[in-house]
Amino acid sequence: MGLLNRYAETLPELGSFVLPEPLKDMRVGLFNTTLANELALPEPLMKPQNMLDWLHSPVTPLTQRAFAQKYGGHQFGQWNPELGDGRGLLLAEVIDSNAQPHDLHLKGAGPTPYSRHADGRAVLRSTLREYIGAEALHYLGIPSSRSLCLFTSSDTVYRERSETGAMMIRTAPSHIRFGHFEYYFYASQTDKLQRLLDFTIKHHFAECKEATNPYAALLGAVVRRTARLVALWQTHGFVHGVMNTDNMSIHGITFDYGPFSFLDNYESGAVFNHSDHQGRYAFNQQPGIALWNLNALAHAFSGHCSVDEIKAALSTFEPTFILQYQHLMLSRMGLDTSEQEQSLALMQSWLQVLETENQDYTYNFRQLALANVSSIECPFRDTFVDREKLDAWWESYRQLRLAREEDTELLSLNPAVIPRTHLLQQAIELAENNDFSLSEALLEATSTPFDTKWDTHPFSKPPSSSTHTSLSCSS
Repeated sequence: MGLLNRYAETLPELGSFVLPEPLKDMRVGLFNTTLANELALPEPLMKPQNMLDWLHSPVTPLTQRAFAQKYGGHQFGQWNPELGDGRGLLLAEVIDSNAQPHDLHLKGAGPTPYSRHADGRAVLRSTLREYIGAEALHYLGIPSSRSLCLFTSSDTVYRERSETGAMMIRTAPSHIRFGHFEYYFYASQTDKLQRLLDFTIKHHFAECKEATNPYAALLGAVVRRTARLVALWQTHGFVHGVMNTDNMSIHGITFDYGPFSFLDNYESGAVFNHSDHQGRYAFNQQPGIALWNLNALAHAFSGHCSVDEIKAALSTFEPTFILQYQHLMLSRMGLDTSEQEQSLALMQSWLQVLETENQDYTYNFRQLALANVSSIECPFRDTFVDREKLDAWWESYRQLRLAREEDTELLSLNPAVIPRTHLLQQAIELAENNDFSLSEALLEATSTPFDTKWDTHPFSKPPSSSTHTSLSCSS
């Protein structure tokens, strides 16, 4: 099957057709051959140069129906109707060999009717961070948009400073956001909201069709998917950074990467977005914000669901999140859920030790996975200051592990490599000089993050600085 344009052709009134504007001297920086094969792309697009050439012509299957979507969103808790694809275009859709749809979406494509006087561009810094970050999350088992192709250029784009302009093509089941439904609800455009809801169920949530109320079933499905996603974020120490409702996907995938980061030293209230002065999107606030966002989404369903149906859907968030989070965390530590109270107490005390000692989150979970619990002495005790406290915890932990009839393989649950901020920054600095070697090395490592070969690699080591970096939303 070739390229489709079902959203643009079925719902043309929900956006605008816009031709992408190529950057100056565009060239391919990165191309994801593995993903291209998984998507079963049309043969011409299996060659990145062809993809680049197609973007330069207004009459190719990638450009002739390119579409900017209109939506709104709650940004830092405040409703903003003046949003939409201000620098992105939905190019087309492909159906893979498993009959699953995937949008091809171009970021940095130039101005659209929703750019709000901005230039519609993206910079290499943020584009590369998203490219590597999205792929890393995918291979960690965290649902995410995917990265297909990155283009660099000789164009200069101005943000806080002059930066290199870039574009990327990313994929997702769709690019429908919470903010789509919110916009048409608050604008009282009931016909458009109805068509959007029906399109979403038909093409993306077909399992909801046979429900007594398909719209209530759709809301419930989005709630549960979001709960499971955020549980995975919390388990792996991932901070999205800007959980506005226009950045929330109905598919429960990580979406719209901006000032994201993984925790280095464990800090439960870590904030990485330098615009988040109140800590709204801190690490430990993410579950509550996800539920807040789902409540905002639920308002848009109020004409299609009863109050009781909405309450029932939203009420599934907390138990779904807690069950998923506790299962994932206890599994990562090799603890038995049948001894839940004792296991959860050990998990909480482990996190307290990490936070008190300012210890690296991912690295110490990996060390725990590598440790031999038959050893009376904790193998990594020398890196801790309060060794007596750690020794006491270790003894309780090892006894609970040894009491299990069947131990679990923990290395496949605790990555040796994540896309740490300092590594991404090093890759950016090289890429700005047209050297993508470190980017490619990071992509290779994060595509096999659990492999023991990375345990002795510099990528697995925590940064030398104990302070986390404040990151910008601007791209």
